[in-house]
Amino acid sequence: LLLDVRAAPRYRGETEPIDPVAGHVPGAVNLPAPEYVAEGRFPTADALRERFAAAGVAEAAPVGAYCGSGVTAAQTVLALHLAGRPDAALYVGSWSNWVADPGRPVATGEAPAG
Repeated sequence: LLLDVRAAPRYRGETEPIDPVAGHVPGAVNLPAPEYVAEGRFPTADALRERFAAAGVAEAAPVGAYCGSGVTAAQTVLALHLAGRPDAALYVGSWSNWVADPGRPVATGEAPAG
């Protein structure tokens, strides 16, 4: 599962203040960072596990995260580690890297296009 942790309007492709292309990596699930961090702090490991599970993170399936440039996604990987997923991966280049290659597909809208 690939988590896109940018704000929902950026994920849906409604706005893109930084990169030349709006949207998300096809198949990615949107889980904006404020949905699992409150007042600059992570909730308990149990609460993180519940939120990630609600987003589709399954115990046995690989999971990774990206954002616009990789910074917020690094926080997501830390949260996944705290939730018991030390195998969580970071797409370091994130959206900026993805759209740098015009041959890569781009999805828009609410639901992941798997």
